[in-house]
Amino acid sequence: MTGTAPNASPAPQTDASGVSGSPAHRPVPRWAVPAAVVCGMTGAIQSRINSDLASELDDGFAAALISFGTGLVILLLLCAVLPWLRRTTGRFWRELRTGAFPWYLAIGGLGGAVYVLGQSFSVALLGVALFIVCVVAGQTVTGLVVDRVGLGPGGIRHLTPLRVIGASLMVVSVVLAMSGGFSSEAPWFLLALPMVAGVAMGLQQAINGRVTQHSGHFLVATLGNFVVGTTALAVVALVHLLVAGPPEALPTNPLLYLGGPIGIVFIAMAAYLAGPLGVLTLAMTTIAGQIVGSVVIDAVAAPGHLTVTTVAGAALTLLAALITASSRRRS
Repeated sequence: MTGTAPNASPAPQTDASGVSGSPAHRPVPRWAVPAAVVCGMTGAIQSRINSDLASELDDGFAAALISFGTGLVILLLLCAVLPWLRRTTGRFWRELRTGAFPWYLAIGGLGGAVYVLGQSFSVALLGVALFIVCVVAGQTVTGLVVDRVGLGPGGIRHLTPLRVIGASLMVVSVVLAMSGGFSSEAPWFLLALPMVAGVAMGLQQAINGRVTQHSGHFLVATLGNFVVGTTALAVVALVHLLVAGPPEALPTNPLLYLGGPIGIVFIAMAAYLAGPLGVLTLAMTTIAGQIVGSVVIDAVAAPGHLTVTTVAGAALTLLAALITASSRRRS
């Protein structure tokens, strides 16, 4: 191993708040959009694995904690064997303690924890399809707002007709893709839960991007994400354990424990890509990847359940992502 960290991002620049960021008008690398789509596909695989683990344990809280916990263990092992990562992480934590970096920009892991909890509470009542549509709506609106106010690592990105059209088309595309799964009779106020989860996901991507830009490496943001998320989920899982009792015996299938490693890939890629793409474009492309990935998984696992509207909706999510990304390139 070398003693210096590889270059994970451009040299940080300081904004008016004293937190490093990068110019909003830097050209987007051509590989960034396909990489974000692949990132979204890994998220779809992780969701399927975590869902299967939750079914085996009959406990979604325990499954979420295991996923986050295994990811945290892997990242801590990386810190133990990579001296440059220990130094970079240590420097960032010292800046947190001294106030050189605002603490509220280092709690991105709460976004993942809120998403998992929203999933646990509302999927059974709303159904997966309606849950995903509400999450996408919340994440899309958050991406527009975060980019406009400059919370993300790339600074302020103004609203343009193409960005608004792309964001609107994304929500419509996901509704079309998920239309075959709408069967909920739950009260409409429960839609607030997945909406909040979507907002949390959008903020998580912005915050992780800021940490990446400031610290100089996406693994620092990824480690912080898993530390915060695992801590939050451990508290919630403990409360659930005291109320509902222990989960079922741990399954022996090793594939069910890959959610954590895949989560590292997803969060690290998103943290790295938030700078060049912006939060909205990152959200659009990862959502497209998740929908397309879900369709591919369903095509392999249950080909008879695919419908024309599902495939068409998945294709339109890619179009919506490309429209938003093309707006970013023109600006």
